[in-house]
Amino acid sequence: LKEENASLRSKINKLQIFSETQADKLRKLERQLEEKKIKEEKEAQDLEAMVQHVEQNLQLMTKRAVKAENSATKLKQENALLQVQLNNYKTENEALRSGQSASLAVVKQNADAALQNLLTVMANARSSIKQLASGAEALQLVADLLKSIDRISEMSEHGQ
Repeated sequence: LKEENASLRSKINKLQIFSETQADKLRKLERQLEEKKIKEEKEAQDLEAMVQHVEQNLQLMTKRAVKAENSATKLKQENALLQVQLNNYKTENEALRSGQSASLAVVKQNADAALQNLLTVMANARSSIKQLASGAEALQLVADLLKSIDRISEMSEHGQ
């Protein structure tokens, strides 16, 4: 009976040691799980902040693109008006050459002024068109970035 008692005590001690080892492992795993949860929450917050930043940039780029489009439209209208003026000056120039009364110098000056205005408008139109193209490229870059964020998010969800 004493031997059996000693054997049972030995088994109980072994089971207690095993139980304590398992409890330590469980506490360690719980700590690791909590650390992973905290890390994932931080990553989710960082990702959300990045998405908000990208959305703000997208809105800003959209505003810039609309502004550039409006500017391009305005410059096209101004260009058309200057073309009409140029044609009028050319007609006046032709009339002066055919002998009608007006000073050739004034006509030449008007034509030069119209030409300078036309060149300025054309330069501005080119600049606005370049800005519009640049804005479109930036919007494409933002769209690509949003797609990659979606892929990262999907990969994170599949990884869990």
